[in-house]
Amino acid sequence: MAEIFALLIFVALFAIGAVRGVHIGVLMIAGAAGTGIVLAGMEVKEIVEGFPLNIMILLVGVTYFFAIAQTNGTIDALIDRALTKVGNRAALLPLVFFLLTMGIASMGAPLAGLVMMPVAMQVARRYGIDFALMGLAVCFAIGAGGFAPTSLYGIVTYGTAHSAGISLHPFVLFGIAVATYVIMLAVSYTMFGRSLMRTQTSAQRSIDVPDLATARAQGNHPSEQETALNRGKASIASGDFLSDDDEAMYSSADADNESVAVQKLTTVQILTVVMIVALIGAVIALAAFGKEPDIGILCFAFASVLTLIDPSTGKNSVSKIDWSTVLLVGGIITFVGVLEHMGAVDLLGEAAKSAGSPIVAAFVLCLVGGLVSAFASTTGILAALVPLALPLIADGSLPGWALIAALGICSAVVDVSPFSTLGATVVATAPEEDKPRLVRVLTRFGLSMVVIGPVALIGLLVVPTMLAS
Repeated sequence: MAEIFALLIFVALFAIGAVRGVHIGVLMIAGAAGTGIVLAGMEVKEIVEGFPLNIMILLVGVTYFFAIAQTNGTIDALIDRALTKVGNRAALLPLVFFLLTMGIASMGAPLAGLVMMPVAMQVARRYGIDFALMGLAVCFAIGAGGFAPTSLYGIVTYGTAHSAGISLHPFVLFGIAVATYVIMLAVSYTMFGRSLMRTQTSAQRSIDVPDLATARAQGNHPSEQETALNRGKASIASGDFLSDDDEAMYSSADADNESVAVQKLTTVQILTVVMIVALIGAVIALAAFGKEPDIGILCFAFASVLTLIDPSTGKNSVSKIDWSTVLLVGGIITFVGVLEHMGAVDLLGEAAKSAGSPIVAAFVLCLVGGLVSAFASTTGILAALVPLALPLIADGSLPGWALIAALGICSAVVDVSPFSTLGATVVATAPEEDKPRLVRVLTRFGLSMVVIGPVALIGLLVVPTMLAS
C-alpha cells in the first residue's frame, strides 16, 4: 500500500508543478525526502545519495563549455558562414537549418536550438517555403541533436541506462535518433515540400539569408522570446493567436538584398573551434580504444583552457550553465531512487508485464512516454520513465539497450505538438495568416507520432534485436 501511495505522490507532484508553474525538481527533492522518511523509514543520507552526481557533472560541464563558445561568438560566426554558402537554393534550406540546429542542440541544451527558429521562419517567408516544413525541420534537429553524447536527452537516457548496468553506447543512441529524425524530415519534404521542389527549377529568387545578429535585433533576446513563447502557448489553448506586435517581434521586415558580410574569426574564436574539434576527437578516440569517455570532465578540461585564455567570458558563462535542468533531472531521479528502494518501480514493472507479452509491455511503456511528453517536459519524462523499463529488462526477455533507446526517442518525437515548447515556438514565430493551419498540422503530426513512434521503433529496433539474440 505504501508503494502505491508513493507513486501517487510522484504523479501528483508532476501535475501540481505543471498546473502551478512551479519547478518540478524542487518539488521532487522535497517530496523524495518526505516520502522516504515517512513511508519508507529511510535516513536523509540514503535519500540524498540518490541524487545523480555523475549526470550533474555531465550537464554542468557540457553546458558550461558550450556557453563559452556561444558567449564569445564562435557558434554564431560558424552559423553565419554556413548560411552564406547556400545561396538561393531554396530546396536545400530546410536541410541546412536541420544540420545547423542539430549542431547547436548537440551542445548541451537541446532547446538552445530554438535560437534558429526566428531565423528559419524569416528565410521560409522570403523563399516561399512551407512554414510547416521549416518548423518541423528545426524541431526534428533539436530532437536529433538532443540525443548527442554531449546533450541533455542523450545524457539522461544513456546515463540512466549505465547507472542500471545496461550497455547503451552513447553513439549508438545518437545514431538511432539521427536516423529516425532524418526519415521524419524526408517524410515532411514529401508532405510539405513538393511545390518547393517544383518551383526550384523555375525562376530563382534573388534573396539573401539574414544573419543571426539581424534576427536577434528583431526580438530574439531571451526575455522577449520567453514572453512570446508563453503568450504563444496561451493563445493556442484559447484558440486565439498572437497580436501584430508579437508577430512583428519574430517576422522579418523586407530587407535590402545585400550580401551578408562574413567577418573573420578572432583568435579566441579560432581557439574555441580547435577546442570543439579536440573534444569530439577525444570522445571518439577514447571510445575507439574501448575506454568510457567522461564527457563532462572532458568539457571541464577544455573549458578551463578557454577560461584561462579569456577570463571575462569564462566568468560570464557560469550564469548560463543549465542549473534548472540539473535540478529537474536530479530531483526526479532522487525521487525515483526512493521509489526503487520501496519496490514501487518493480511493482510497475510487474504491472506492465501483466499486459501480455514483453513486446506489448514495451509498446505500452513507449506509448505512455510519448503521450505524456506531448504535453510535458521531455527531460522529466525521460528521467522518470527510463527507470520504469528496468523490470522489463531484468528477466532478459527484452534487449535493454534497444528498449531504452526506443523509449527515449518515442518520448521526444512527439515534441512537434503545438502544446509543447517546440511546437508552440513554431506557431509563435510564424506569420499570422498561417498560424491556424500550423496548429492543425502540428497537432495531427505530433499526436500521430504518439502511436507511429512506438510502432516503428519497437518493430524496427526491439523486435529484430530479440529475434537475433
